[in-house]
Amino acid sequence: MIIEEFDYPLPSSLIAQYPSPQRGKTSLMILHRHTGLIEHRSFQALTQYVKAGDLLVMNNTRVLPARLIGKKETGGRVEVLLIPLWNGTKGEWKTLIKGSTKGKRRIRIRFEQGFEGDVEEIKDGKGRIHFSYPGEVMDILQKIGHIPLPPYIKRGDEPLDRDRYQTIFAKKEGSIAAPTAGLHFTHDLLHSLKQNGIRTVEITLHVGIGTFAPIKVRNIEGHPMEAEWVEISEETAKEIKETKARSGRVIAVGTTTTRALESFSNGEGGVRPGKGMTSLFIYPPYRFRVIDGLVTNFHLPKSTLIMLTSAFAGKDLLMKAYEEAICRKYRFYSYGDAMLIL
Repeated sequence: MIIEEFDYPLPSSLIAQYPSPQRGKTSLMILHRHTGLIEHRSFQALTQYVKAGDLLVMNNTRVLPARLIGKKETGGRVEVLLIPLWNGTKGEWKTLIKGSTKGKRRIRIRFEQGFEGDVEEIKDGKGRIHFSYPGEVMDILQKIGHIPLPPYIKRGDEPLDRDRYQTIFAKKEGSIAAPTAGLHFTHDLLHSLKQNGIRTVEITLHVGIGTFAPIKVRNIEGHPMEAEWVEISEETAKEIKETKARSGRVIAVGTTTTRALESFSNGEGGVRPGKGMTSLFIYPPYRFRVIDGLVTNFHLPKSTLIMLTSAFAGKDLLMKAYEEAICRKYRFYSYGDAMLIL
């Protein structure tokens, strides 16, 4: 398939720059993939479409304040986005660098509050950073880090983003972007789901470059998906198995959750517990092995995320749904509205 098949025109006015005034007060499109029916509700109406015996699976990753702003020794401004490695707390992280580093093999950056770091192995805006700080890098991020809002949000991060760019079930720190489908859930909604006999479990997928890196090839099959860390517990695997046994539906909250579950498929409708990296790239035609439903936001044109949702809903139907969302002025992307695909 070629990348142009996943393009669509979007007025910039529909790209949400802020979250809704109150968490969960967003719109929900319900897309019935087998009949083509499209419905329009509020997100709180989710309880009417998920039934007793179903299982919602959520990503409990927590976004790091991983964006640092500093100055080079020449005085030039530079931004660094830290990408955690599993030795990150020892002082070495991968980085994406925004600022003139052309021809440089190494630069020293002075950050706020006296922190300094050396960036090495610079190539195509990527490198590795070593901090001259005896403590853990997490301490630096908590003191001077900024929430790494996506580039289509045309503003700096604000205090509200520390709360609203995290899900209410975020626990395990390690992401550089939020699993945005989860941003719509409130404690009241989770309580209502539980009261209606709908169970919830969690997985962890730490969102890294793989989720949002642009595709630079015309034939999408040639896109190399960068690996991201996944953890699935024995409890979650057991809940999925029991849900399938009672003919309940496994509904993934988000594309990251979907990738985690499908990556750890046991080939029998369930998942195997474990930890490890996944570089699974889902695009049409893909046969889903685990999920029966998907809660998701509206995604960027030509992105791996719209390709995953196209594989689940059917590309033509999804593009029709996007056209309708634009006509009805749904809010798009991370802080936007949601879609339930059943």
